[in-house]
Amino acid sequence: MLCYSPKFPYKGEGCDFYALYYEHFMRQDKLIGRAARNAQIQFWTPNKEIYRFPYANEVALEECHKRGIDVMLGWEMTKVYKNEHGQKIAVFKNVDNGEIIEKDFFSACINPPSKPQAELQGNGLLNNEGLVDVNKYTLQHKKYENVFAFGDCAATGTTPTQDAAMAQNPIIKHNLLQYLEGKDTNAIYDGYTFMPFILGQNYATSFQHLHDYEPASMNHAVPHYGVFSNIYFGRMMSGGVKASNNYTGFKKTYGPPHYRYRASYDPLEHNEVLQSKGLTPEDVRHPNARAPATE
Repeated sequence: MLCYSPKFPYKGEGCDFYALYYEHFMRQDKLIGRAARNAQIQFWTPNKEIYRFPYANEVALEECHKRGIDVMLGWEMTKVYKNEHGQKIAVFKNVDNGEIIEKDFFSACINPPSKPQAELQGNGLLNNEGLVDVNKYTLQHKKYENVFAFGDCAATGTTPTQDAAMAQNPIIKHNLLQYLEGKDTNAIYDGYTFMPFILGQNYATSFQHLHDYEPASMNHAVPHYGVFSNIYFGRMMSGGVKASNNYTGFKKTYGPPHYRYRASYDPLEHNEVLQSKGLTPEDVRHPNARAPATE
């Protein structure tokens, strides 16, 4: 079985690594004779890592090694077809030397590559990765002050998951209103993102990081096996459903997690995230809003 993740950045990044999940099913199937003894899971990607978060990548590689999962880094899937014998064939290209190989497979979990929308190209909105070029702290465009972006399309420098978009939601809402009112865009996004790490049919842990891939306080807090991993899997799944319902319910509130009150933020001069990074308010203000330099 093949599991494939496309080139960074892409939709679903941080949440599409299911090789361990399928390996757990395959291991059980082998025990009862529903899978061949030599059945195997392979993970393919044109990237040189599974996760861009170094800590998560190290943990994932180690777990794959323990379970006998082949990790094929630096291979881009270019084609899938059936040969004259009805075999499913995946064609891969080595991103370093251009070598082409064909691999037959029985089943596959393929995440297709992501591309920027055509209307955003060629007008200075995107960076060299095809993402909206925003300030990663304020989510305001670096060039066009009336443009804000969040979620998968924004160049926030963090792993683009659903939880990252939810963490950015109150930031962009506050800063957009501040901009429309001619005030300082003082809400600062700390880079928080959450990545589920599915280990099996009912086992999971997770990764969390801030800007510059700094691990968050609850990063990898649950062990990989046992009762705690099992309980966490259920709570994580149900919590995700509840969060999605809250964000798509169209109820008249200020939005999660600020249902009954609007989020408030300290002035930039007192923001702890900027202070921890050694940044000044002028470092995150849009060029058009910066104070003129004194002679």
